[in-house]
Amino acid sequence: MSRGPPRVSWVDLLLTAIAPIVWGSTYLVTTELLPADRPLLAAVMRALPAGLLLVALGGRLPRGAWWWRMAVLGVLNIGAFFYLLFVAAYHLPGGVAALILSSQPVIVLILGTLLLGRAFVPVQLLACVLAVAGVGLVALQPGARFDGVGIAAGGAGALSMALGLVLSKRWGRPSGVGVMTYTGWQLGIGGAVLLPVMLLGEGLPAGLSAANWMGFGYLSVIGALLAYALWFRGIERMPALSLSFLSLLSPLSAALLGFVYLGQGLGPTQLLGAACVVGAVVLAQTRDAAIAASDPSS
Repeated sequence: MSRGPPRVSWVDLLLTAIAPIVWGSTYLVTTELLPADRPLLAAVMRALPAGLLLVALGGRLPRGAWWWRMAVLGVLNIGAFFYLLFVAAYHLPGGVAALILSSQPVIVLILGTLLLGRAFVPVQLLACVLAVAGVGLVALQPGARFDGVGIAAGGAGALSMALGLVLSKRWGRPSGVGVMTYTGWQLGIGGAVLLPVMLLGEGLPAGLSAANWMGFGYLSVIGALLAYALWFRGIERMPALSLSFLSLLSPLSAALLGFVYLGQGLGPTQLLGAACVVGAVVLAQTRDAAIAASDPSS
């Protein structure tokens, strides 16, 4: 008699969690190291160099239907998401941007039902409510600035990444293609799509400082190559909804880095919010959630 799908291993959970923790540093790096008002340049420099390197090392290109699938995933997971993320980061405080992006699990819950034919259980709805409340407590500081462009970009970014995650679960990975090559395809396509838009919309900067190059290098190697390889590995091993809750670790990381490096407040309210977020992540990994979010197409 079947006992349901196996639990996600702690190794897979911890390795995948590294990705959103690293992504939480994007807000600090953007505001402190990158040139001002250059979201397209930031997105291209984060994605394209790492993507081209991985494709060259893999020595393999997509075939057949995987060309258009990679184009869709490259735009959703990388191109559109990176651009919208940097727009939100430039227009909003990191905490506010993180709060808006925390709506991703709710979107994944809805898309999983529509596109994967997956039912959901009350514990997942509870986890979504707890997650949004927790991120709100962590991220929203007194006098937080709200900007219409930033809010719209953050919401669109959450939708883009959620749809990319669900489609990645639905399509899987081509047989015989390693996760690093698969990651390179998406980073390369996403960066290549953004490149002409960047050249037309922003143009090339007159010059870049050493700090700028340091920021781009960190975001490309650590924030893209390493983090996305771990994230796409996790997509194959974890239910989509459970995976999306791990993205909530990003605002926790952003808040902690803001506290350490920028002197931003981290009082009892933020600690309560952090506990709520951790609770939501744990709820998303319970056996009932895993069963509801798994086969046949999770």
